[in-house]
Amino acid sequence: MIFSTSMLVPAVMGFAYGDGESDAFLIGFAVTLTTGTAAWWPVRHVQRELKVRDGFLVVVLFWMVLSLFGAVPLYLAERPDISVTDAVFESVSGLTTTGATVLVGLDTLPHAVLFWRQLLHWMGGMGIIVLAVAVLPMLGVGGMQLYRAETPGPIKDSKLTPRIRETAKALWYLYVSLTALCALVFWLAGMSAFDAVSHGFSAIATGGFSNHDLSLGHHDNPVIELAAIVAMLVGSISFGMHFTVWRSANPLTYWRDSETRTFLIMVLAATTVCVGVLLLSGTYVNVPEAMVKSMFQVVAIGTTTGFTTTDYSVWPTFLPMLLLLGSFVGGCAGSTTGGMKVVRFILLAKQGTREITRLVHPNAEIPIKMGAKVIPDRVIQAVWGFFAVYVTVFTAMFLVLLAAGLSELTAFSAVAASINNLGPGLGEVSSNMAGLPALAKWVLCLAMLLGRLEVFTLLVILTPAFWRH
Repeated sequence: MIFSTSMLVPAVMGFAYGDGESDAFLIGFAVTLTTGTAAWWPVRHVQRELKVRDGFLVVVLFWMVLSLFGAVPLYLAERPDISVTDAVFESVSGLTTTGATVLVGLDTLPHAVLFWRQLLHWMGGMGIIVLAVAVLPMLGVGGMQLYRAETPGPIKDSKLTPRIRETAKALWYLYVSLTALCALVFWLAGMSAFDAVSHGFSAIATGGFSNHDLSLGHHDNPVIELAAIVAMLVGSISFGMHFTVWRSANPLTYWRDSETRTFLIMVLAATTVCVGVLLLSGTYVNVPEAMVKSMFQVVAIGTTTGFTTTDYSVWPTFLPMLLLLGSFVGGCAGSTTGGMKVVRFILLAKQGTREITRLVHPNAEIPIKMGAKVIPDRVIQAVWGFFAVYVTVFTAMFLVLLAAGLSELTAFSAVAASINNLGPGLGEVSSNMAGLPALAKWVLCLAMLLGRLEVFTLLVILTPAFWRH
């Protein structure tokens, strides 16, 4: 019922700009509100404490149900004239902040439709932050940040208490403030007010939808590109960390956090490699231009935002695959990014190093630490379990897409771009996914949901044990 009111915003946009499609959103509002009321009315007086099992179900249904209803106005709209499959794909991609699109000719679409796509990103991004920082730690999944020594402030409490409400409220204020600041900078850099707000929504949510087929390349403005780099980096650092820095008024806290520090070092290293290869290959001869283009694409793909200013898929040698593989790491836990998260890769690397050391010293007790805190073996096992399931699910979906007739590169990058909530892939899906068969689109919708829900959260409700009393 609350979600239905968000459809009134693009309806107003349609009236304000006079380019149509307000009716589609008003009907979508009525359908969503009616369905929500019908579900709520019979149980409006029931008050009961949520159990952990209920928590899983609520989290999964949040994304699945809202994605389906978010597709209603897109399907009803006359422009674009799309199928149910495409409408659901676009809605899932928006709400999970993936940014993969099946729409072409974005520059000519009605303002109402364009704004709805960006609004889905923004609402999805807020949902992700509250989920990752306030809810998943309570359920005992995802929430790697629970175990981080540096984690201060509102994330430490691991019981389902009123603190969640306070945490969520603080994060909400922070998210809105950062979005407004980002939109203002885009506007001052030369974007129209509509574009500035729209891209502010998708930059902070690390979503990647744009109002133009050429994405941010449409503006061809280095200042906008630099502003977007900063916005994407802000969106890919834990919002719990932003909250701590804001409260302590000490920016050095970012660097003291081992996950944030590792993430920034990885971005700088990948950018350096890209600049070197692009200059040596003669793709760019101007050093500042090579640096801006490299850093933009490294940040856009590495943070799983998916904005583009140039067709990186035709960059020389190994660069396109390097960037795509970077999306598997993603950003920090507790941010709006996709991927497996930097903290998990740090722990995987430390565990690998420990196993090598144990070959030499079989009886040695070698603790794994993050900062000054020893990480329990239970957490390491959970990370390995997550990694194994991630790879297994990825492989299964990759094989299904190959069976659907896609080439190896297109299938691999389409699954990677979806499960990592990245957006653009390589091969036939480097600009959009409109040409994929319907089966592939439904598989990729599932991949986007799996990636967004940290895999386990969705898979747990498919197990028989979950449904047994």
